[in-house]
Amino acid sequence: MHELSLCLNMVELIEQQAKQHGAQRVTQVWLELGALACIEEQALRFGFASATRGTLAENSELRLSHLPARAWCWDCSQSVEIEQHASPCPQCGGHKLHIENGDSLRIKQLEIE
Repeated sequence: MHELSLCLNMVELIEQQAKQHGAQRVTQVWLELGALACIEEQALRFGFASATRGTLAENSELRLSHLPARAWCWDCSQSVEIEQHASPCPQCGGHKLHIENGDSLRIKQLEIE
């Protein structure tokens, strides 16, 4: 369950930012989850709830937005949307794809008090 270690690292960043801005509490956290990030959403939510205990982000609301994945196809020279790492190019069926985005987890926004 690598989601817990991701959440622990994320909470460190959240606390740093919250303290820099003089926050007493973090009320909401917006994350961007890429389609190819290999992160189980339920495990992420559980890990986030566990990792935030005793921190400024305890009991904060976790909001996720899902980012589709894009890849460059070397066969047809098109930027295409894909759903999995092994997906063929939806334009030409080729398999020479270079992932451009959609394989990350990012903190997009914090709401603080």
